[in-house]
Amino acid sequence: MALLVVDDLTKAYGRGDDAVRVVDGVSFSIERGETLGLVGESGSGKSTIARMVLGLVEPTAGTVTFDGQAVTGVRQNRLQTLRRRMQPVFQDPYAALNPRMRVEAIVTEPLAIHERSVGGAERRRRCRELLGQVGLDESAMRRFPHEFSGGQRQRINIARALALKPEMLVLDEPVSALDVSVGAQIVNLLRDLQREFALTYLFISHSMPLVRYLSTNIAVLQSGKLVEMGSRSAVCETPREEYTRNLVAATPHPSWQ
Repeated sequence: MALLVVDDLTKAYGRGDDAVRVVDGVSFSIERGETLGLVGESGSGKSTIARMVLGLVEPTAGTVTFDGQAVTGVRQNRLQTLRRRMQPVFQDPYAALNPRMRVEAIVTEPLAIHERSVGGAERRRRCRELLGQVGLDESAMRRFPHEFSGGQRQRINIARALALKPEMLVLDEPVSALDVSVGAQIVNLLRDLQREFALTYLFISHSMPLVRYLSTNIAVLQSGKLVEMGSRSAVCETPREEYTRNLVAATPHPSWQ
């Protein structure tokens, strides 16, 4: 059974003839340990899908199921339990971190919310471990977000996302705010973490080469609709749709691949 199943997902704003469908009948699934790359231009509905998958936005129609359990249309206490198992990493590493909190508090915040029985000493130990997993040393624990570069901040975001040992990460344009070389380091980190912890990824990007590098399968989104979906090689090497061919042609292959 697939870990994540999205079935006929729709999100519309407005009513009647004036309603605008930003996501229109999208369906896909992700097997455990695999990566689905969701690719499309800005405004195609990618981030809205991410937020519906995470239960942050309620769809107009359709369902999201995680490990056989409904994400859509459930109570907040039930949703909180599911959120332990799938965590987000958002686009902007600057906006995602509270500037008034030290890194130790940021990384261990999920433990404070979901695992209140974990004491301070164990939280500090877990924080050191998590920072090490993303390539930062324990000296980062006492520092504030403004003391770090963009790439380091995104590593902190990833460490926080891993704190509850989730099964899936929803990665919404996680390197688009970073320069190419730093983004390459983060992408390779994500690849290594997936192998080490058998993580499942929903990886969202506007860059087809980036999606190709990380993904097992690729889904192409245009104006809220899935226009093409298949294996990485099939979509990138023999795309059926002109829109997909344009995406492949529009972005050069990064030099770090």
